Formats: sequence, C-alpha cells, structure tokens
Amino acid sequence: MKAVAMTDIGKKRKTNQDFVYTSMTPIGILPNLFIVADGMGGHKAGDTASRFTVETLVKLLKENLTKDAVSTVEKAILEVNTLLLEKAKESEDYTGMGTTLCLASIIDDTLLVANVGDSRLYVVDEDIRQVTRDHSLVEEMVLAGEINKEEARNHERKNVITRAIGGTTTVEPDMFRIDLKKNDRILLCSDGLTNMLEDTEIADIIKDESDINNAAKKLIDKANKNGGLDNISVVIIKTN
Repeated sequence: MKAVAMTDIGKKRKTNQDFVYTSMTPIGILPNLFIVADGMGGHKAGDTASRFTVETLVKLLKENLTKDAVSTVEKAILEVNTLLLEKAKESEDYTGMGTTLCLASIIDDTLLVANVGDSRLYVVDEDIRQVTRDHSLVEEMVLAGEINKEEARNHERKNVITRAIGGTTTVEPDMFRIDLKKNDRILLCSDGLTNMLEDTEIADIIKDESDINNAAKKLIDKANKNGGLDNISVVIIKTN
C-alpha cells in the first residue's frame, strides 16, 4: 500500500483551513489512518477547527483500545465534536467554528469510512465511485428531486452544509465498509477539488498517472487552473 497527502491554499483564499493526515502505521486498533478535514469559520476559526479536530481525534483513537473498529471510530468522533464545542468557548474568534471530516482506514481487504460534511471519498478502478454522501443543502435538494446534479454544482448555496464537527451538540457520522480489490485507488478530498473538477476529470487523472504523487499534484494543479476558488486537499491511497 502507498499513500500521499497534499493540501494547497488555492488561488482566492488568504488562509488554508484544510488539514490532512496520513499514518501508514497503527493508530490504536486501526492499522492505518487517513483524514481530510475542511474547516469553517472566521480567519482563525477554520484552520483551528480542522487541525484541532484531526489531532484530537488521532489522540483519542490511540487511547481507545476496544476491539471493534466501527464503534471505536464513531465514539471518537462524538467525543471530538464535544471537545471542539468546548474549544470554541475559549475565544470570540472561535465562535461558530466547525469542520468537515472524512476518515478512512484499510483493514485487511476492507475499507472503513466515516464522513461528516461534504468532503468526499471515492474509489477509483475502471470507473470512479463516490462512497460518501454530501451532508449539504444542495444534496438534500437533489434527493428531494428539486434540482438535478448539474444544477447542484452551480447552485448559489452549494457551500451550505447540514452536518459538521462542532455544528451542534450531537453529530451523526455516516459509516461505511467497502470491499477493496487489488490496485484500487482511494481518494479523500475537500470540496475545493470537487467544485473545480468533474468526477470524470478526477478519474482520468488518477487512472492515467501510475505515480500517485504525480496524480495528487495534477489534481491540485487542475483545480487551480480551473479557478482555485477554495483550499484544495487530496489524499490518494493505492492498494497492493
């Protein structure tokens, strides 16, 4: 297994509120760990929220030695949500801060995924498949049949998310288990990538580039070429 993580400020933002994390070695009971978090809030709040959430989550996972991976991850996410709300009380600059969270761990031939917000996880083989579902206003409108996917991409409220770490006193992460095949590639990313590139463009770059480091660079370069309206973060994992 190989993995790469990259984050870029983009062309329009003054700060990078994204935070990425990878560990190829065990974190608690998880044999590896990959995270993308996209912070939100004021100048100081967004980057604080994403960094605090990821670093605290890693600490909690290291301390929890229970045997069930799903319940361990879910419990840690619920706890870090409470701790971020407490952190927000420390300063007026932190009021209203929150973050998305997209987490993955490969356990044998299975991918464990947890998601809160609109950062995404894809599996790329011959095709590209979005595993996570966006917790966003426009996604709810699509599911309700009010708008289609193309209209959602350009909707004026596409950045409004309905679930976040630090959003409310309780949080409900979506949890997935996915069977993996040899040479599958897994992409975790913030919406700074998916708002700038179509899924087909993402798939083409990942499939055409055997070196995942080059693939990550090309994804970020293409997002910036297309406008770079937000911070851009990618984690690519290539299975054996």
